[in-house]
Amino acid sequence: MIHALAEARAIKAAPFAADQVQPASLDLRLGDVAYRMRASFLPQRATVAERIHALKLHEISLEGGAVLETGCVYLVPLQESLALPKDIAASTNPKSSTGRIDVFTRVIADNARAFDQIEAGYHGPLYAEISPRTFPVLLRKGSRLSQIRFRRGSAALDAVALKELHARERLVNTADADLTNGVAVSVDLSGFTSGNSKIVGYRAKRHTSVIDVDLRDGQSVADFWEPLEAHKSRALILDPNEFYILASKEAVQVPPGYAAEMVPFDPLVGEFRVHYAGFFDPGFGHAGAGGGGARAVLEVRSHEVPFILEHGQIVGRLVYESMLAAPSRLYGQGIGSNYQAQSLKLSKHFR
Repeated sequence: MIHALAEARAIKAAPFAADQVQPASLDLRLGDVAYRMRASFLPQRATVAERIHALKLHEISLEGGAVLETGCVYLVPLQESLALPKDIAASTNPKSSTGRIDVFTRVIADNARAFDQIEAGYHGPLYAEISPRTFPVLLRKGSRLSQIRFRRGSAALDAVALKELHARERLVNTADADLTNGVAVSVDLSGFTSGNSKIVGYRAKRHTSVIDVDLRDGQSVADFWEPLEAHKSRALILDPNEFYILASKEAVQVPPGYAAEMVPFDPLVGEFRVHYAGFFDPGFGHAGAGGGGARAVLEVRSHEVPFILEHGQIVGRLVYESMLAAPSRLYGQGIGSNYQAQSLKLSKHFR
């Protein structure tokens, strides 16, 4: 269906790379220039190009690669643009590997009033806003930080449909799954075996070298991450504005014919953010695609004050959506997926 949209010129781009079309999404490619911006913005009643003209500090060529520094805001025109039919809308999110190196990225469109949301019938260009939070990153024309999904109407399962799906497929491996407003996901702080010790996750180091976003196994874990050993209290104090990689207590699966998204958790129960890259493709963790349940890796940041996480504490909810049809290939099924059947796992950039 995504290929059909491209053939109908609803998606306008150079020919797709072989692995650019995912089971339920399309990877978006950076163009050849990045603009260093004074600040983030929403265009609302203007085009993005008009706002770039008013707010840009300087231009950076991406043709030969360029380093984007932490704490700065950049805007990059994407190679893909849209001419959507009136009944098809789109939404975007960071790719898993993007979120796991704490690169904050979102997509904006002309006249947009919200990030990562493309209205039905939109005709126009797309832009990636990029802000590395912890590590400086090397990227280039063609790098893929975001993905786009297409929807016709409302696809989210209601409470009854979600309960029925869980009864058939067992979406998480817990006997008393909490299905209120989506499938509850909690944090595992009991520890995962790593060598001779047990760790609960990783905390990002500061003042590191650069990460090449297109290079697999290019960096040593020890140069960028501090492992966090499990504690008998099975709790972890999150330091404000530090970045953590943790994992869910539950093993999750997404059956063929469905997709899922991790939604932001209620800030009334804790001022922290979990999972920047919250999209789960059809077949994630599914036995038919080489899975058997996979942990959701959690990208966690506490804001303003230290916050104590405890083992089994709910940190997010998975909202499941119905696909118009099962994709021809599932996540992990011969498409080079880095995170199928995962446990606690860093991004593909680390060896």
